[in-house]
Amino acid sequence: MDRFREMEHFVAVVEAGSFVGAAEVLRLSKAAVSRSVIELEARLGARLMQRTTRRLSLTEAGQAYFARCKQILADLDEADSAVGAVTGHPVGRLRINAPFSFGILHLAPLWGPFMNRYPDVELEITLADRLVDVIDEGYDAVIRISQMQDSSLVFRRLATTRILLCASPPYLARRGTPARLEDLAAHSVIAYSYRAHGDTWQFTTDEGEREIVTRPQIRTNNGDTCRAIALAHQGLVLQPDFLISDDLASGRLVEVLPECRGPELGIYAVYPSRKHLSVKVRALVDFLVEAFVAPAWKRPAHAGQSTSDRPSPG
Repeated sequence: MDRFREMEHFVAVVEAGSFVGAAEVLRLSKAAVSRSVIELEARLGARLMQRTTRRLSLTEAGQAYFARCKQILADLDEADSAVGAVTGHPVGRLRINAPFSFGILHLAPLWGPFMNRYPDVELEITLADRLVDVIDEGYDAVIRISQMQDSSLVFRRLATTRILLCASPPYLARRGTPARLEDLAAHSVIAYSYRAHGDTWQFTTDEGEREIVTRPQIRTNNGDTCRAIALAHQGLVLQPDFLISDDLASGRLVEVLPECRGPELGIYAVYPSRKHLSVKVRALVDFLVEAFVAPAWKRPAHAGQSTSDRPSPG
């Protein structure tokens, strides 16, 4: 097996914390990844990992080899980027992370056009709703949906999204429509567990900023799950318009207390440094900025149009 490929598989196992996780990232079978690491250890004549039923841990030799492999693979990517810098043409692997729902609804349709425009780029895309570390986890760019008030990273805004309080008409018919924020205490709430302020929901009203402590009946770390449960008439949700705009347009969900406005968040492309920004990262960011000049969920014509059917650049 190619030595660089062995290194890549080994690093993927260490970073994922398991052979199963590495196999998902590499799009290979668990057996193929395991065989690759076993063959690597045999070639080196040293055990790199201690394997138990619960976790993997690196041996002293494994720690030293992992550090060197990370550097070698980074140098390889840098070499690809250097070619792009000379030719002005994006070349090499781009590691990108994005939130799960946004990544599926609004980014997935863009990757085909992006590859048509830049066929010498290799994309590695992961989706996760947790806050990833751009530098430590080795990403070239991540998409973040937040207020980004202070950051040591470089970021460029792609679009904005408004967080809306909504519920299904059958739920409101059964439980009544809240007339004021205090009424939320009497309602079933479906909570997104990664929300920055937890169970405290924030709103802007004509009287100023308000905070309401909710008592969720259901918690989940995924916005699509929140949406699905709300569509099953189980309670109130506070979700971004990029996720629920179709439901609002069709009437499957209705906004509750529209005079109490939820937070507006920015959708950003975040990357480690502007000083040494590679051609491939610049191409990605410029492409995404172009793609979100008129976000689908903001367009009046979006009513009745599926997010997956919106036009893409390229």
